[in-house]
Amino acid sequence: MTDSDVQEPITSYWSGHGPDYDAHPTSRLHMGEAAQRWQQVWASALPQAPADVLDVGTGTGQVAVHLWQLGHRVTGVDLAEGMLDLARAKAAELDDPPVFRVGDAVRPPLTAASFDAVTARYLLWTLREPVQALRNWHELLRPGGHLAVVDGLWFANGIDTTRDRPDETEFHSAYQPHVVRALTLAESADPQDFAAAVRDAGFVDVRIRDLPEIQAAELELSRDPAVGHRVDPRMQFLITARRAP
Repeated sequence: MTDSDVQEPITSYWSGHGPDYDAHPTSRLHMGEAAQRWQQVWASALPQAPADVLDVGTGTGQVAVHLWQLGHRVTGVDLAEGMLDLARAKAAELDDPPVFRVGDAVRPPLTAASFDAVTARYLLWTLREPVQALRNWHELLRPGGHLAVVDGLWFANGIDTTRDRPDETEFHSAYQPHVVRALTLAESADPQDFAAAVRDAGFVDVRIRDLPEIQAAELELSRDPAVGHRVDPRMQFLITARRAP
């Protein structure tokens, strides 16, 4: 099986679902006062602004805009051009906005040692070769540079257990069994699997913490009668690490 056999259905799925992604109720947590919770998460993990930050798997640019609001110089990379179109639209009215580029998250087409920090949110679970990807991100960092990734145990009981959901047909068409087998963290039931991948990639000072503040915000959303079951509050986690000085 080639990389394209795995990546192409994933890229096609996410490229076509940018509007749905931004329309999901949890996107409210990236607007107005609610956005402060996410900004605090990133601020706690990153160097003092302004820094050169790469947001890998940037999608529709939600995280990239948070980083920009914190005062960083931001580059976002993603293969899903449909999502990048939305990210660029968000940035169009900003001063000195994030720069969005098409690129493979496993092998970002960027210059070594050119960033002070690398961020990724909800990406490691859906990466082929996650350790190799993290090694490549490590090389993009300057000595002492920071890594900050957020993820969750989205399919700890197996992706197959969700295949009977009629609203997930397109998702499962992309995440066929042969694809899932190549995504070594997709069905992890332990956050330490993610932390181990970061260590295996050569990072130091690897730390992991839960994000109860994000789960609490999602719980508030789920109690909104207009949202209801569309939000499934989950405990997410933040992993921070550094490239050795």
